Amino acid sequence: MADASGEVAAVPASGAANGFSNGAGATPAQPNNPLSRKLHKILETRLENDKEMLEALKALSAFFVENSLRTRRNLRGDIERRSLAINEEFVNIFKDVKEELESINEDVQAMSSCCQDMTSRLQAAKEQTQDLIVKATKLQAENQRLEIRAQVVDAFLAKFQLTSDEMSLLRGTRGGPVTEDFFKALGRVKQIHNDVKVLLRTNQQTAGLEIMEQMALLQETAYERLYRWAQSECRALTQESCDVSAVLSQAMEALQDRPVLYKYTLDEFGTARRSTVVRGFIDALTRGGPGGTPRPIEMHSHDPLRYVGDMLAWLHQATASEKEHLEALLKHVTAQGVKENIQEVVGHITEGVCRPLKVRIEQVILAEPGAVLLYKISNLLKFYHHTISGIVGNSAATLLTTIEEMHLLSKKIFFTSLSLHANKLMDKVGPPGLPGLRPCQWELHVWTLVIFFPFQVDVGEV
Repeated sequence: MADASGEVAAVPASGAANGFSNGAGATPAQPNNPLSRKLHKILETRLENDKEMLEALKALSAFFVENSLRTRRNLRGDIERRSLAINEEFVNIFKDVKEELESINEDVQAMSSCCQDMTSRLQAAKEQTQDLIVKATKLQAENQRLEIRAQVVDAFLAKFQLTSDEMSLLRGTRGGPVTEDFFKALGRVKQIHNDVKVLLRTNQQTAGLEIMEQMALLQETAYERLYRWAQSECRALTQESCDVSAVLSQAMEALQDRPVLYKYTLDEFGTARRSTVVRGFIDALTRGGPGGTPRPIEMHSHDPLRYVGDMLAWLHQATASEKEHLEALLKHVTAQGVKENIQEVVGHITEGVCRPLKVRIEQVILAEPGAVLLYKISNLLKFYHHTISGIVGNSAATLLTTIEEMHLLSKKIFFTSLSLHANKLMDKVGPPGLPGLRPCQWELHVWTLVIFFPFQVDVGEV
């Protein structure tokens, strides 16, 4: 483009003039003239359609500011120098990039060598620790198997063995107390003793037999300790107001699985309560209640009917109270024959008062207080015999037998007294009183007895 510009600028001085002069009288220029071709090409060029030319002219306008002959002649050199400066700047810039890339390449090479070194070391370490890895893998597998076995063992021990606390509760000390936890541990022993039967149907029969034997020994030890404790508790129940604790009721419930120990404990309770009832009866006869109220029963010995009635009433109350105490003691017992046990023990308890009761009633009856009083006493004995037998049944045979004997004795003495009295009256039979034929004194007495006794029979039977 610079060449064309220079050549175009030189044309008007010589060639252009020649062309015009030749054009006037000479033939047109040859089309093969290179200059003509270039000129025609330039003239035919449409700059608005040539984007590259426009861009070149814009770039040229940035440094070509003076359009002179000198600048036009030096345009090519200027363009080449500018191009050289641009290339040098490009080279400088890429030199820095090249240096940076070389630095990066060196770092990458160093990292590569380091990775190769680490890879070789890891490979060497892997080769050296291969046996250790195999052993560690085996140990891990073994550890998992052992953990599973430990879980199985823990579950087995939890199901078929007692804890140390439960063992200490069951064995305990000789005079140690029995609490709710003791019965929980005892129930656990029973459950293990029943569950271990499953092992006997498997290939673990030896373990099953050992556990069963161990639980059986623990059961016997626990029952022995429970029996000793219940025995001492029953011996302590010597107060008139007997308070049976809930733990003692649970002890009787547990002891029902050992009938012998259960029977011995009931006997111990009956013995303790028997002495308490006898002492209470004697105190009621001689000392009375607390503070002298009520008064001693012996203070009313001059009144035979009240004397006998107070003794029988006290005995009736004591019998009902002892039955309630036994029902509280055996309220959790589910074995058969509980009712019979209660009646039997109540009979044993009340047996102690039979002799002092019999002696005193015999004294009253044999003193022959009169036919009317004997008849009343006989009905009173019959009434309490019926009442007490309704409370304790027929198991309190000794007490009921004593009351029945006293009833028969009073009837016998009554009829003897009535017969003697009738004979005496018959000996005194005389003529009726003359004034108005009024009955005499003995006739009035006889008729009084005749009217009284049928009425008393009706009342006594009711």
